[in-house]
Amino acid sequence: MLCVGRLGGFGARAAALPPRWAGQGILQAGIRARRVSTSWSPVGAAFNVKPQGSRLDLFGERRGLFGVPELSAPEGFHIAQEKALRKTELLVDRACSTPPGPQTVLIFDELSDSLCRVADLADFVKIAHPEPAFREAAEEACRSIGTMVEKLNTNVDLYQSLQKLLADKNLVDSLDPETRRVAELFLFDFEISGIHLDKEKRKRAVDLNVKILDLSSTFLMGTNFPNKIEKHLLPEHIRHNFTSAGDHIIIDGLHAEAPDDLVREAAYKIFLYPNAGQLKCLEELLSSRDLLAKLVGYSTFSHRALQGTIAKNPETVMQFLEKLSDKLSERTLKDFEMIREMKMKLNPQNSEVMPWDPPYYSGVIRAERYNIEPSLYCPFFSLGACMEGLNILLNRLLGISLYAEQPAKGEVWSEDVRKLAVVHESEGLLGYIYCDFFQRADKPHQDCHFTICGGRLKEDGDYQLPVVVLMLNLPRSSRSSPTLLTPGMMENLFHEMGHAMHSMLGRTRYQHVTGTRCPTDFAEVPSILMEYFANDYRVVNQFARHYQTGQPLPKNMVSRLCESKKVCAAADMQLQVFYAALDQIYHGKHPLRNSTTDILKETQEKFYGLPYVPNTAWQLRFSHLVGYGAKYYSYLMSRAVASMVWKECFLQDPFNRAAGERYRKEMLAHGGGREPMLMVEGVLQKCPSVDDFVSALVSDLDLDFETFLMDSE
Repeated sequence: MLCVGRLGGFGARAAALPPRWAGQGILQAGIRARRVSTSWSPVGAAFNVKPQGSRLDLFGERRGLFGVPELSAPEGFHIAQEKALRKTELLVDRACSTPPGPQTVLIFDELSDSLCRVADLADFVKIAHPEPAFREAAEEACRSIGTMVEKLNTNVDLYQSLQKLLADKNLVDSLDPETRRVAELFLFDFEISGIHLDKEKRKRAVDLNVKILDLSSTFLMGTNFPNKIEKHLLPEHIRHNFTSAGDHIIIDGLHAEAPDDLVREAAYKIFLYPNAGQLKCLEELLSSRDLLAKLVGYSTFSHRALQGTIAKNPETVMQFLEKLSDKLSERTLKDFEMIREMKMKLNPQNSEVMPWDPPYYSGVIRAERYNIEPSLYCPFFSLGACMEGLNILLNRLLGISLYAEQPAKGEVWSEDVRKLAVVHESEGLLGYIYCDFFQRADKPHQDCHFTICGGRLKEDGDYQLPVVVLMLNLPRSSRSSPTLLTPGMMENLFHEMGHAMHSMLGRTRYQHVTGTRCPTDFAEVPSILMEYFANDYRVVNQFARHYQTGQPLPKNMVSRLCESKKVCAAADMQLQVFYAALDQIYHGKHPLRNSTTDILKETQEKFYGLPYVPNTAWQLRFSHLVGYGAKYYSYLMSRAVASMVWKECFLQDPFNRAAGERYRKEMLAHGGGREPMLMVEGVLQKCPSVDDFVSALVSDLDLDFETFLMDSE
C-alpha cells in the first residue's frame, strides 16, 4: 500500500520511487557512482539479531530524524518549514520572472521538492513517531505547508508562467518527452483547482475544494465509527462476542471470521445500519466532486480522476469491469455453491449464502482442503531469512544488494528501526530504505510505503538520493527464536519491497514524477509483481530454511499454500468488481438516478450475486471512496498488468537478468515521467487490450494440477 499526502499542484502525485537512467543521456554525464561504505553489513544477519541500541558515541552530535539536522528536536519542524517557505517565495519570484523554457519546469520541480521534503517527512512522522511532541510538531508542519500549497494553487502569475510555456508550440516541441510530461502534469494540477477560470468561478472552485476536504475528513471518520444497540435486542448467548457499555452493546466491525453465523449476521446488520449524518455527508461529497469536475471542464468526476491513467476514461473502466464480471460469473457461482455446501454441513438449519458468509466459510474450506496452518510455515520464514531471500532475488535479477547501515544518533524514531543502503553493482549507492517493521504501542496497524525524499537531478549535477520508509507490523523476536513470519507476512514484505524498489531503481530528472508518483492504476504493478516471486518455489527455495534445523521448506508445502489462495478466489475478485463498479457509478453522471443505497442494491445484484440485506448501507463504510474516488478499479488493473509482466518476463526463469534489466529500463526507470501504457507496452512488447487484462486475471484463478500430482506421490 502507498501512503502519500496529495498537496494539489505541488504535492506528491501518488507516491515516490525512482527509475533507471539508462538511455537518458542528460543524466549520464551528471551522475557519479557513489562509493561503497565499509560500515555496511549483511542484511540477513542484521534482521535476526536484536538491535544494539544507540552506539556509544562520545563525540558525535545528534543528527536529527533521517539525518535532517533541524529534526533533532520537535521544535526543528518549525525551523524546517520556515526554511522551506522562505525558499518557496524565492522560487515563485524566479518562476514568474524567468522567460518560458525548460528552466521553468526545473524551477517548478524545485519548488515542489522544497515543499514535499518537509510535507512528506511530516506526513510520516505525525502518524509513526512514538513521542507526542514530535507528532504534534509534524501535524503543525503539514498544516503550514498545506496552507502554502493552497496559496500557490491560486497564484495566477505562477500559473501563467507555466501556461505561456505550454502555449508556445515551438517551445513545447523543443522540450524532451519527460520535461513536457512534467510541465503538463503541473498545469493539469493547477487547472483541476480552477485557476484558469474567471475570478468568480475560481472562488467557487476554491470553496468547493475546501468543502470536499472537510467532507472527506468527516466521511472517513464516520466509516470507522462504531454502532450500538440495546443489550436486550441481542440474543444473550452471543453478547459476549461484543463490547458492552452499560445497557448497550458496541459493534465496531463485521466480525467476518467469527465461527458463529448469528454473530456475523448481527455484526453485519448492526455495523452497516445506515447513519443519517454519514449518508448526508456521502451525498454531499459526491455532489461537490461532480460540481467541481463540471466547473473545471469535465463531464463527470470520474473523467477528471482518470486523466493520465492506464484506463484513460470511465468508459474503458466499465468495459473492463463488465467483461471481467462476465468471465468470472460461472466460477463465482461454483464458489458460492461450495460455500453453500460447507454452510449446510456445519449449519443444516440455514444454508442460504449471505454476504457475511464468504470470508468465514472460504477459510474453513481452505483449512479442510489444504493443511496450511501458519504455524507449520513460520519456522521457515525468519525475518533474516526473508530479507536474505529478497537480497538474493534483487541481486540476481537487477544487480542490487541491500546492506544494513548503522544509523547515527537521533536518525531513527525507534531503536528497532533498521536502515538499509541500496547499492547497485556498477552504479553504486542508489538510496536508503528505513525499515520500521515491528509492532509497538500507538503504531498504525498497516503495512505501507512512505516516500520521505524523492530522487531528482540537482542543478549542480549531483543526484538527490531517494529515501523511503517501509512500515510493517511484525512480532518481535523472543529469547528462543528470531522474528518468524506467517506466509501472509512474508508476501506483504515482498509487496512493500516492490514499492521500495520502484522508488530506488532509477533516476528521474524530476522529483514530481519520482518512483511511485505515477497514476494510481500503475503504482501497484511493481509491488503486486513481487507477490508472484514470493509465491514461486524457485525463489522461496533460495531462502526458506527452518531457523533451528536448517531444513528447506518442502516444495509441496509451497504448492499447497499457492493453491489454497485460489479457493473462492473468483468470488473474492467478483466482490472487488462490485466495489469498483459502485465507485464508478457514484462518480459518474449526476444527479444520480437513485439514492446511494438503491444504487448499491442494484449494483450488488448485477455484479456480485449475493442478496442485498434490507436496512444496511455498506457504502457508508466504504472508506476508499475518499482516497480512491473513481479509482477503486486500480488494484484489479495493476494486478492484471503484473500478471502479464510475470508471464511474459519471469515465469520461465524468475532470476532472468536480461528480463530484469528490461523490466527496469522500460517500467521502473520512468516513475510517472512517461505515459503508463507506453511503459506497459515496453515491457510486454505489445499493446494489451481490455480482453488481455481480463484474461490475465482469470487465468490466475486456474488450479495448478502439478500440486495434485505432487501430493499424490
